[in-house]
Amino acid sequence: MTNKTPEKTSVPAVENILSDLIKIQSVNPPGGEIAVAQYLKKLFDNYDIPNEIIEPEPGRASFIATLGEGEKKLLYLSHADVVPASEDWDFPPFSGEIKNGFVYGRGTIDCKGLVAIEASAVIQLAQTTKLNGKLIFAATADEEVGGDLGAGILSAKYPEKIMADFAINEGDEPLTINGKTYHCLSVGEKGPAWMKLTAKGISSHGSVPMLEQNAVVKMARVINGLARYRPHIVLTGETQRLLQTIARLDGITDAITEDNVDEVLGKLTDKEILPYLSAITRMTISPDVIHGGVKANIVPDTCEAQVDIRILPGQSWEYVLNELKEILGDVKVEQIQYHMPSFSSAECKYYSLVEETLKEFVGEAPILQTICTGATDSRYLREMGIPSYGISAMTLDVDKALSDSVHGKNEKIDIASLHVKTDFLVKLAKKYLTD
Repeated sequence: MTNKTPEKTSVPAVENILSDLIKIQSVNPPGGEIAVAQYLKKLFDNYDIPNEIIEPEPGRASFIATLGEGEKKLLYLSHADVVPASEDWDFPPFSGEIKNGFVYGRGTIDCKGLVAIEASAVIQLAQTTKLNGKLIFAATADEEVGGDLGAGILSAKYPEKIMADFAINEGDEPLTINGKTYHCLSVGEKGPAWMKLTAKGISSHGSVPMLEQNAVVKMARVINGLARYRPHIVLTGETQRLLQTIARLDGITDAITEDNVDEVLGKLTDKEILPYLSAITRMTISPDVIHGGVKANIVPDTCEAQVDIRILPGQSWEYVLNELKEILGDVKVEQIQYHMPSFSSAECKYYSLVEETLKEFVGEAPILQTICTGATDSRYLREMGIPSYGISAMTLDVDKALSDSVHGKNEKIDIASLHVKTDFLVKLAKKYLTD
């Protein structure tokens, strides 16, 4: 009898992994990321890839897998939770349907697409490549509400499990400038300084109103004041380089300063990019939730609001309170979520390697060093001293409707992009961990 070498198990298509993940409704809140972790564990066990689940609270779990050993270490990071889906989608948000070259559902872009891509890349490497270093894959819990139970726990209690020379995480989608697509590497992000506001009044009958004691009226004045507030423009070195590059690509040669940034940006051909460029040059304020009153004929004695504020380097919680003190007046202010902005250097060998590898897949056009307006788990890595660079899974079909669907409705991603990003991660790991 002849002993035959067992055939290698075939690698599942990345779109099928993503479809399975979309069907797991790990909506945060409440979370339930344990189901994603268990799915990944079963998948990785099929290929004998060492892995574990970290579950700091029941149902709130992160998944970690490792491949190879050696001094060099590379981390692929993503998150397993998703934001809720509204009721007005054109298709079921958790169907995970695959058709017409797309995968459909909540999380396809943010961020289960990246989970599937990273998982597929690790499995491919396990089947084909002997690494001379360690590749770490972490799909964390709780990113959508701050990350305390995911990357926060890992960085604080289990730093050795995710410590790496540098990391790849989620980042900005490609930008369209003067009709041409440019791909991005996110090198930093603004910091969230979310606050809860509470206005107090005196309850009375609505037929004899005392508007000065109406909590809703008080809050309305505050909200209007926040809407009228004009923040100071701040140009960090990273932001100024990005804006100057974008202007030059559009044929604009003006030197950009804090005094003329809005004037110069107003000359850009593509106006759709302006909200993003405005957001990365100043503190932003967005009152997004408000509750007040119980009945139409009762003057409300309480009104609450939640405000999304994002800050830049050099700004802090104290800075925000000082800037807004005249607008906020006597309303009570509570901190909901607060993290300082974080950045990773683009002047190092790790960034150069990532950029060089990305160009092999997207062409030689300039790679834009962008700043995320939203927060990601990269801030935890940067606090550990790990440079972290973000890239979107959407690298081929640059349709603005797709990027608008992140945290919106009708989220989907093209399968071609999934394959390109998977190939990129496989190539990057080979370059860094086999040389």
